[in-house]
Amino acid sequence: MEEAPRGMEIVTRYFSDFTPEQDRQFRILEGIYQEWNAQINVISRKDIGSLYEKHVLHSLSIAAVFEFRPGTQVIDIGTGGGFPGIPLAIFFPETRFQLVDSIAKKLKVVDAVADALSLKNVCTEHIRAEEIKGRKFDVAISRAVAPLKDLWHWARPLLKPQNLESGDLVGLPIASGLICLKGGDLALEISDSATRPKLYEIYDLFPEESFREKYILQVPYERSAKK
Repeated sequence: MEEAPRGMEIVTRYFSDFTPEQDRQFRILEGIYQEWNAQINVISRKDIGSLYEKHVLHSLSIAAVFEFRPGTQVIDIGTGGGFPGIPLAIFFPETRFQLVDSIAKKLKVVDAVADALSLKNVCTEHIRAEEIKGRKFDVAISRAVAPLKDLWHWARPLLKPQNLESGDLVGLPIASGLICLKGGDLALEISDSATRPKLYEIYDLFPEESFREKYILQVPYERSAKK
């Protein structure tokens, strides 16, 4: 059996066109998170050794399915330690990412990571998504934060209606609506949400054992708004 790649190698197994700056940023992530995680636990102790597989590559599964246009405004709801927002901000340097969380100490880590990476397209805010007023975003992203019903309730008032079905030269659909990372049997959760999300199986993108029964769900704003 082929030995599973460790560290950054598991990311470059699936993504090979990083710029030198992106490569540098991804490669120093582990050391930054290990240092901060020793002070403020934002990643479980059992997962910190699998940062690139279980957190970075997991976050980048969204980039394997969707294209984020330059200038797009994205909100990461309940970003925690900065996932999926930080890896996506590295991958899409011309897209603006607003990372929000209700726990201030987690955002302290995110701010430190963004500063160490010299990420100019990331800002954070200590606030609950449902408390945000008077602002609109093109896309909402989230990772293992809450049931889909709650996520959609929080995200929908923050989204701009869009009708983007095709991508650019890379051939991927343009990111829009709510895009979230979830796992397990989602049938009841989807039914309770009264939405009809598009479902993408991450194992089909990255055939690693840790991604079995892990999914990307997209709820396009315009489709649900017409219901």
